[in-house]
Amino acid sequence: MPGGTLAPRSPVKYSRRGKCGATVLFTATASVGSVARDVDALTKELEDFELKKAAARAVTGVLASHPNSTDVHIINLSLTFHGQELLSDTKLELNSGRRYGLIGLNGIGKSMLLSAIGKREVPIPEHIDIYHLTREMPPSEKSPLQCVMEVDTERAMLEREAERLAHEDAECEKLMELYERLEELDADKAEARASRILHGLGFTPAMQRKKLKDFSGGWRMRVALARALFIRPFMLLLDEPTNHLDLDACVWLEEELKTFKRILVLISHSQDFLNGICTNIIHMHNRKLKYYTGNYDQYVKTRVELEENQMKRFHWEQDQIAHMKNYIARFGHGSAKLARQAQSKEKTLQKMMASGLTERVVNDKTLSFYFPPCGKIPPPVIMVQNVSFKYTKDGPRIYNNLEFGIDLDTRVALVGPNGAGKSTLLKLLTGELLPTDGMIRKHSHVKIGRYHQHLQEQLDLDLSPLEYMMKCYPEIKEKEEMRKIIGRYGLTGKQQVSPIRNLSDGQKCRVCFAWLAWQNPHMLFLDEPTNHLDIETIDALADAINEFEGGMMLVSHDFRLIQQVAQEIWVCEKQTITKWQGDILAYKEHLKSKLVDEDPQLTKKTHNV
Repeated sequence: MPGGTLAPRSPVKYSRRGKCGATVLFTATASVGSVARDVDALTKELEDFELKKAAARAVTGVLASHPNSTDVHIINLSLTFHGQELLSDTKLELNSGRRYGLIGLNGIGKSMLLSAIGKREVPIPEHIDIYHLTREMPPSEKSPLQCVMEVDTERAMLEREAERLAHEDAECEKLMELYERLEELDADKAEARASRILHGLGFTPAMQRKKLKDFSGGWRMRVALARALFIRPFMLLLDEPTNHLDLDACVWLEEELKTFKRILVLISHSQDFLNGICTNIIHMHNRKLKYYTGNYDQYVKTRVELEENQMKRFHWEQDQIAHMKNYIARFGHGSAKLARQAQSKEKTLQKMMASGLTERVVNDKTLSFYFPPCGKIPPPVIMVQNVSFKYTKDGPRIYNNLEFGIDLDTRVALVGPNGAGKSTLLKLLTGELLPTDGMIRKHSHVKIGRYHQHLQEQLDLDLSPLEYMMKCYPEIKEKEEMRKIIGRYGLTGKQQVSPIRNLSDGQKCRVCFAWLAWQNPHMLFLDEPTNHLDIETIDALADAINEFEGGMMLVSHDFRLIQQVAQEIWVCEKQTITKWQGDILAYKEHLKSKLVDEDPQLTKKTHNV
């Protein structure tokens, strides 16, 4: 199933996960046949890649819950990939009505676990249908609305059968049964429900009926997400669903998912998103799954308390052990009375050791990003004077008569719906795009570093991070010096000398940040910098931004990052930019209110939870 893996009640196997770096270009002049062949070739490549991954993955586990239960409890769960142990003798507990946030460091195996669940490599009861959102929909002649509606295979099959029987015998009993089942499925409301979901994810009525081949990969990922929400499986698995969404769509998705009444397992780098949705947190750490009740903030509080108590217990036990060993060593061969006491303490010590000692808390490695000092430039650094812009002569204006200035004290987050021109504005300021009218004046010495979502594609995948950075910055002659620089961004040991193509998406992002930082920019323009980063890395990025001497403009769907680093919120909308009078959390509440006005079902669903 393109866009996701649907594991139905019968254990059918599907392979539909995207291959990192696989790219096929489609042109407007390509024939339908050639596009179809390209899509088929890409799909086959992705399937083969997923099959290879599945073959390299080994999963064992025992179903401990009742086979007919709607809860899933699996014990003795182990997961390995290419021989590397990701999970060892742990338990998986997923209860109906719960929404789980699966968290852990980049590369620890979260996505691998979701894939194993989605493909039923763990013993999930057959009556529980699973939908795993894996990648964007491939380009096709179908519309987003068609793609969403066709995912409900049972409804589509029943409608076709009902249509056939209606032509043969409009009064037959079988047809009446089909109509009853379709009524249960709300078949007559299917199109309206599909349209509502697409609208929530940013599709206008006109966009819902355009051909899928005319959309970018990010928009086709939204279609895949809409399919996952439309089908309403018993178990829904989502891996970073906000990566291609703007703030409006993130707020809508949060409101939608917080009412999910079955089993939801969610991987997300956004603490704010996890807080709004999750009833439970699963922490993947040291090859175990640890469970916490509550959202992400409650998890942090509970984990800190548990670890403090664990360390108190650990230190108490170590003190007791040291005291007993010292007593035994001093008096084990003394008088009969002291020797008996020493023997008693030795037995106590043996019992303590046999019953198992409390382990020392092992915290995740702390990561620190770094942007070098950039020096001072007197304001104004960049002046925007009466700037208007449109992409084509006959196209609509994105901006009209913009007037503002930015300097090294600027700390701005750009917000607004998709297509409002947030990324366009950053490109205008860097000179990648030229104004249609007006002028942008920049200080002659200013250096701008722009991070964007496609920066990874510019990396030389055959080089290692060390080789790539040495090539980009030949003035740094010593490899050890460059190793220290790269190490600041969380790339250590073998990661520094492995080909970049073998790194995870999160690790590639760190290479990009190392490259960007050592351009020594005065201004940081960050366009969706959190995609593929884990929560700890995002916090390290926020700390580095706050310590940076220069200016910063940010486009992000991560409310928490914006709250951490932005001093002003600028709203890009209706061809202009206006300053929001409040912080980003107030802006989020504004978006929620607007969504409720547009979609009253959100309020109804929330009240019915």
